[in-house]
Amino acid sequence: MTAITKLPKGEVTRQRILDAGEVVFAELGFAAARLEDVANAVGIRRASIVYYFKSKQELYDAVESGLFSALQQESRERLAKGGSACEQMQLLFDSWLDFMVARPTAARIIQRNSADITPRSSNPVEFSEATVREMENVLAKGRDSGEFTAIEPTLFLSFTGGAIINYVCLSQLFGSERIYDPAEPERLEMFRAMLHKTWRALLLPT
Repeated sequence: MTAITKLPKGEVTRQRILDAGEVVFAELGFAAARLEDVANAVGIRRASIVYYFKSKQELYDAVESGLFSALQQESRERLAKGGSACEQMQLLFDSWLDFMVARPTAARIIQRNSADITPRSSNPVEFSEATVREMENVLAKGRDSGEFTAIEPTLFLSFTGGAIINYVCLSQLFGSERIYDPAEPERLEMFRAMLHKTWRALLLPT
């Protein structure tokens, strides 16, 4: 989320609404969430939200756009280091994993969207398209260089990207004796190693 202390005074309330909206949509989903819920979380009236965002859909769009913009910035900064396709795929997955662990509301919103596409019914990848393209570009680079075997991108993304989302979102759902913290360093690095092993097994020629 944006550090509101660095924003111009006129943008502070708008950013507080976006931050609260992200939490509310992550917890309740698009259908159940109300602008009143967001207003209560911010400590303002509903009418004040409508001044900035005319509808729940407009607020949701801004939240989702902000999430994927931040994710893409994170991954592009890491990919800018260059390297082989293998090195870039590792950088890409590390950026996705670290982002979702640091911002679990993003993982929950993505998971909710996968179960209920209502907010994105006309174009499910309206805001996530660039993120998917990044992965496809690295796959293509590896295929062209001979580093990777050919693979169907959507199957690969479902298998690997889905694992990251589940790792973050299911931490409280295996029973009270199995609750874990996705950000706990030892567990996180254990999962990271498994993730690397998985994508390498899928992509590297045997």
